[in-house]
Amino acid sequence: MRALKPVGADVYALLTDAASLLALKEVAEPEGYAVLEGPEEDVLARYGAAIRRFSVNEVVRATGDNPLTSARLARDIIAAHRAQGSDLSHYLGVPWGSGVEVVTAEALLEAERDARAADEREHITTYLYRHPERFRVLEPSAPAYADAKDCRVTVDTPSDLEEVRRIFAALYDGQPIEIDRVIDWLRKNPAPAGAGRPGPSHG
Repeated sequence: MRALKPVGADVYALLTDAASLLALKEVAEPEGYAVLEGPEEDVLARYGAAIRRFSVNEVVRATGDNPLTSARLARDIIAAHRAQGSDLSHYLGVPWGSGVEVVTAEALLEAERDARAADEREHITTYLYRHPERFRVLEPSAPAYADAKDCRVTVDTPSDLEEVRRIFAALYDGQPIEIDRVIDWLRKNPAPAGAGRPGPSHG
């Protein structure tokens, strides 16, 4: 949550399910995040409800398993998204776990209305990627400062968690760690065998 605050937004919100609501409110509200409850499996419906609640025109989506989300990358892709008039934008080739998706509220509401497959409800932009005839998707290559598709900084497995703890132990000074510092440190301090392997998807 703190990593995203430098991005700048009218609303900061954490969207979750009923099982996690109380625990997350305790940490999110002191950080200035509204907390909204929605269906456990239908994450797309959570976003639709949030859009209507806050009357926003644009959503910057980051996931909770990415503690090294980059505000710099987010600001840059937001600028590109707006300049190109895209419906959905994200970088290719950034470290897995460092990027965000930027999507218009209109496109997400269309997806909420029309998406039927379970994975399209669980992953909020899957429907948009599957319908390039309807939605303008911008996928620029990573900027030079974050061109490191071989790096992985998400937390999906126990070894991922250990790797991220290793990064924080070395670099965290009370402020969010920007991605150029992470990449430079990882290049000089490679992960132990089996840890921090890159994933096969968007950053």
